Amino acid sequence: MDAPHSPYAVPAQPPVPPVPAAPVPPAPAQSRLRRLASPGLTLAAAALAFAYVGTVDPNEPGHYPVCPLFRLTGILCPGCGGLRSAHAFAQGDLITALGANALAVVGYFVFAGFMILWLVRACRGGPTPRFALRRPHWWAVGVLALVFVVVRNLPFGAALAP
Repeated sequence: MDAPHSPYAVPAQPPVPPVPAAPVPPAPAQSRLRRLASPGLTLAAAALAFAYVGTVDPNEPGHYPVCPLFRLTGILCPGCGGLRSAHAFAQGDLITALGANALAVVGYFVFAGFMILWLVRACRGGPTPRFALRRPHWWAVGVLALVFVVVRNLPFGAALAP
């Protein structure tokens, strides 16, 4: 038996075959100079910053502002001693740089590794590297910075204080 006819019934439509998507043309190849522009300018800016801090000594008063957290509370933040560390690092004195702020020195080497990777990929035409850390890794970095702050502010962690 046939289904009852209703004035609201929609007649069956034959299936419509999907339209094939047009192929996406490949992106035009960039020149090597254009690919190197971003990492090169980033590296130049970092080098200029280190050159400035390397010539203007943060150990002499009046050249740079004092950390507001340290001024108000006497607590050393994770960045305290970072300029002194950068000055010593720019002068080639790694031991003094580590003594001023060991966490900053680790950051300098992480930045250098990232820049090398970025420059190599830019030369070869590869993708820009990304910090694709998962949430537990970011938490670990935060906990490490917190432990660094706590230890450097305790008497037994005086070696980590600038």
